[in-house]
Amino acid sequence: MANERILVVDDDRGLLTLMKARLEGAGYQVTLADSGGEALKSAVEEVYSVAILDLKLGEMDGITLMEKLLAIQPYLPIIILSAYGTIATAVEATKKGAYDFMTKPFEAKDLLYRLEKALEVGKLKVEVDRLRALVQERFHFDNIIGSSENMQQVLRQVAQIAPTDSTVCLYGESGTGKELIAKAIHTSSTRSRGPFVAINCGAIPEGLLESELFGHVRGAFTGADQAKKGLLQQAEAGTLFMDEVAELSLALQVKLLRTFQEHEFYPVGGVHPLKTNIRLIAATNQDLQKAVSEGRFREDLYYRIHVIPIYLPPLRDRREDIPLLAQHFLSHFNRAMGKHVEGFSPEAMHQLMLHRWPGNVRELSNVIERTVALATGDQILPDHLFLGKEGLSSSPRQPTELLSLNEAREEFERAYLTQVLTATQGNVSHGAALAGRYRPEFYKMLKKYRLEPSAFKNPKPVPRED
Repeated sequence: MANERILVVDDDRGLLTLMKARLEGAGYQVTLADSGGEALKSAVEEVYSVAILDLKLGEMDGITLMEKLLAIQPYLPIIILSAYGTIATAVEATKKGAYDFMTKPFEAKDLLYRLEKALEVGKLKVEVDRLRALVQERFHFDNIIGSSENMQQVLRQVAQIAPTDSTVCLYGESGTGKELIAKAIHTSSTRSRGPFVAINCGAIPEGLLESELFGHVRGAFTGADQAKKGLLQQAEAGTLFMDEVAELSLALQVKLLRTFQEHEFYPVGGVHPLKTNIRLIAATNQDLQKAVSEGRFREDLYYRIHVIPIYLPPLRDRREDIPLLAQHFLSHFNRAMGKHVEGFSPEAMHQLMLHRWPGNVRELSNVIERTVALATGDQILPDHLFLGKEGLSSSPRQPTELLSLNEAREEFERAYLTQVLTATQGNVSHGAALAGRYRPEFYKMLKKYRLEPSAFKNPKPVPRED
């Protein structure tokens, strides 16, 4: 308890002396103040673990003092003492930020017990905010790997819409990072302090999905022996991410449409509607317009969720990001497995660049994980990748997509420059020498393809893309 400092504020000097003796006897460091002004001065000079305030002070009441203390030290748990305790006063104090409310006289044992619980709450508040800050940093746009123009365009769009409360629909093949983008939108929004709740609509049987989303009341069906909160309630004041939204049944689409229109819903078996305040981010790997024309998706729900569409490019359309992603995953799995694989041979990187990547970033991550797990040397060679001939093409595009000579040359140049920057870790002088070009000419080529050397210096520690 050596670092746990307690601030006690009361205009009764006798009580202050008694409190100091009891608290120091329990091992706490105690600071006494007999006025609000003295307490505020102490709070500016010293950080406290808990404050114990008398409700009735001379020039300032305890609740006003509490509000001023919380403005200085937001995480400070505060216990209010009063000789005239009423339920109304206790409720008011709690609403304005008090952790606990005690009436005088009180037992020393009871005070110490409540003080211990207040300390736990204070530590928990600090830890929650620390973890929240880590999550926000982890999923910040700047930490999403993507130097290609395709991904930069996506990230610019995402940065613009994140602060709004508009519904977003993410389109992209499986493995392109839809949930990662959804989390980035949430952590950069005004709802970032609220929950982020995700559900894969295609992974839950239709009979269970309604209960998962809306919850149910007790006795709603056989086995429902207690009420259950659905994901709509769990996401209250936050973000609900619905992946594979095209897999929803037509019956469930009707109920969701009403929910999004009226901002209320009925739990399964319920007779009273519940209000909801969420931001919806939907995602799909299908063409929703085609699903509408085929009668598999309601047109009115389509227009309800297709407010801001964002299209995530497949990995084959952002090949210049492959070296950065591969190096990131290599560093990640090196740490996870305690390995020290240094990098990729030029031939291995060439194979990665030519692979079609039907599984996109998720497939790339899995390949690097497998490679690091089986690696015995300090460099990854082509034979370590196990990509298979069927996964390779003679050009970065599908063989059926015939390019013009200029297009083929530009695609090769972009891929080649990306490999050079990766090999030299963004060192332009070394890169120019390796490419056999003068530095100004090399710079001009980088500018043409919007390749930023600084992006290749050190891979950023970001989460895996799903």
